[in-house]
Amino acid sequence: MAGLTEPRRITRLLAFAHGLMADVSPLRVSPPFRRLWVGVVANSIGARLTTVVVAIQVYRISGSSFDVGLLGAVALLPLSVFGVYGGAIADAVDRRLLMIWATAGSALCSAVLVAQAALGVRSLALLYLVVAAQSGLFATVNPARQAAIPALVGTDLLASANALQQLGSNLSQTLGPLLGGVLLAWQGFTITYLVDLATFAVVLYSVVRLPRLPPGGALAHERVGLASILEGARFLRTKRVVLMTFLLDLNATIFGMPQALFPAVAGQFYAGGAGTVGALAAAPAVGAIAGGVFSGGLGRVQRQGLAILMAITVWGAAITCFGFSRALWLGLLLLAVAGGADMVSAVFRNTILLESTPDAFRGRLIGIYVVVVVAGPNLGDVESGAVASITNETISIVSGGLLCILGVFILTAIMPSFARYRRGPERRQPHG
Repeated sequence: MAGLTEPRRITRLLAFAHGLMADVSPLRVSPPFRRLWVGVVANSIGARLTTVVVAIQVYRISGSSFDVGLLGAVALLPLSVFGVYGGAIADAVDRRLLMIWATAGSALCSAVLVAQAALGVRSLALLYLVVAAQSGLFATVNPARQAAIPALVGTDLLASANALQQLGSNLSQTLGPLLGGVLLAWQGFTITYLVDLATFAVVLYSVVRLPRLPPGGALAHERVGLASILEGARFLRTKRVVLMTFLLDLNATIFGMPQALFPAVAGQFYAGGAGTVGALAAAPAVGAIAGGVFSGGLGRVQRQGLAILMAITVWGAAITCFGFSRALWLGLLLLAVAGGADMVSAVFRNTILLESTPDAFRGRLIGIYVVVVVAGPNLGDVESGAVASITNETISIVSGGLLCILGVFILTAIMPSFARYRRGPERRQPHG
């Protein structure tokens, strides 16, 4: 019997390791979700690729970093407006049809980029127009995609499905820019944009194959306007647990997001250049990917509110320590830890949003969440840059991390029940 002890230990260790790996059950049990996940990941890689390549093309045309910076401003307004409006549309029409038409519109924008590159058109106005259109279309389709997930996988697998969503998003953030740089240097603008266009074939196939996803609430088939959007905002006020996730995300991204300081930090902390800036920018995504790969246990977590509070506290602590780091390897490790914590927080924030919101309001609340996700990092850039200009980069980063942690305690004191929030008992089966 003693001889069986070591094999048993190995078996248990392997079982434990398997339990840590990402739960791919949503991909296995739901073919529609599997196709959609593959299509969206492929298309997201293309979108990230295009973001980098458009910025390079703008710089080659104008030679101005200001003109490149304007791309962010051009994208921000339609993303904010259509994020809210697109959420209301997603509650009023068949979400499958909305995804088809919005995706087709985005493909048309990508085709315009291919054509202008092939014809040698050097127009900043055209590039800005395409970026604005792409941003608005993404904001329109995203609430429909997210709101459809419970119908595709069922409530039991929501956390696992959201972990896979986060994994795919972070993979695209890492692979897209890398692929864009390699393709641009190898084949030029036309072929690079053509690769992005090709990814739309994958995502269009996936959405065409989806089951019908008709709206189920009072807004169904009615005109979408300000009244329906305000109705969603009023409903959010009644869902304090969802509102809390929005406030916690704003707290983390406004105070604990020092990305705007990376160019200065690369030189001052680590005596590095552009390559160091790129490494710092990529480190959180790398940590998030690692968190996604080893996210198998997240689907078993019941106290999701407490998990979010802990994850954002870890994020704030990692950023605080990053402000004191002077060895590049340590700085990258701390940013990776922060990225992994953010991934955990995002999984449970998305899960609470989808579980706690009735289907009739899901699109509108996801649309509001899109605005929160966009506004937070932009306000964080302003906050960190302003504090650094008054003091220095170290104080800006450290104070931001500490304020993030303080914000978690303040918000928890305002709504202590959030720490006790558990998954609801309701369970729904996915579409086959």
